[in-house]
Amino acid sequence: MIDHYREVFRRVGWLDALCWVVVQPLDEEPGIDDVLWRLNGLWGLNGGRDPERRVMAYPPEEALEADAPVLFVFEDDGGWGLLEFTSGHALPEPVVGAISERARVWMASWRVNGGHTVLYAAGGRIRARMRDFVFGERREEDGDPAVLAGLRAMLDGLDSGDFDGRCAAALAFIEQAAGVGFDAGEVTAENAPVVVLGTPVA
Repeated sequence: MIDHYREVFRRVGWLDALCWVVVQPLDEEPGIDDVLWRLNGLWGLNGGRDPERRVMAYPPEEALEADAPVLFVFEDDGGWGLLEFTSGHALPEPVVGAISERARVWMASWRVNGGHTVLYAAGGRIRARMRDFVFGERREEDGDPAVLAGLRAMLDGLDSGDFDGRCAAALAFIEQAAGVGFDAGEVTAENAPVVVLGTPVA
């Protein structure tokens, strides 16, 4: 599965900044509309309003002009995947905690200049976190070490300078854990449906 995401990076040159969030509801709720409504109110400035659903002819280009987080939304048997692909800023931890009150939430994020983070939340709080996962000597972890043991094993099996492989491992680990992933075709499609949130809080 690491090779799958290596191929995604090879084909999609603009994924050098992203925030990938997978939400697994514990039962029938929360639904995707509730998750997006929470994101819009907590991450953006549009509390109490629904996010905007839009079709973008060329999402990578148009999203840069939106001046707000733009998400691809993917659904699978395990839950939903939300891919913010313009800034790579991680969801604020209070937002992740709020979404995880009735769900399991996995997140991987990075920016062009760093910020490589993977975390897991459930029951309204962060349970495990790994920062700087692309740098073996600088990697920091906190929370339950068992939660991210599979990711740790993947990372330790890669060369120290294989940064694309390490990012691919983070996405592969989340797909294995949560059953939701994405491929290159889904993020390069034209006339694609996206969700635009409110302007993020600085």
